[in-house]
Amino acid sequence: MMAAMGTHLETRLHIDSWDEKPYRELPDGSKFTRAEVRLTGTGDGFEGEGTWDALMYYAPDGNAAYLGLMQLTGRLDGRDGSFVLQGSGAFDGGQAAGDSSVVAGSGTGDLTGLRGTARSVSTHADYPHMPLTLDYDLAEPSR
Repeated sequence: MMAAMGTHLETRLHIDSWDEKPYRELPDGSKFTRAEVRLTGTGDGFEGEGTWDALMYYAPDGNAAYLGLMQLTGRLDGRDGSFVLQGSGAFDGGQAAGDSSVVAGSGTGDLTGLRGTARSVSTHADYPHMPLTLDYDLAEPSR
């Protein structure tokens, strides 16, 4: 079991664009797609921009599984920098839910040393936003 992180943040990222294209379609109606998503954080604990790149598999019933990498660049907890989240999730036709963790060593600037986990749960009603909950620890900045 992972120890609790020091800071809990609930925010919503604005989905600026979502470009998803199939790269393999199977006779049973299932398909593989790649999505490139552009995001903006406008406050709520994170201000900046992000990208989310995901590989998705859609079953014939429309349910999906996905793997993704998200890079966020901007201001978190009053500190400037960037970091990368790596995660996976599923879409059940009504709700998308995914869990991620901060990629070790991906923090830059004042976010160097960031570690933590994230969760996103959303429905079509959340669009054009992606809710994101982040639990993290940040090293004290060097002076």
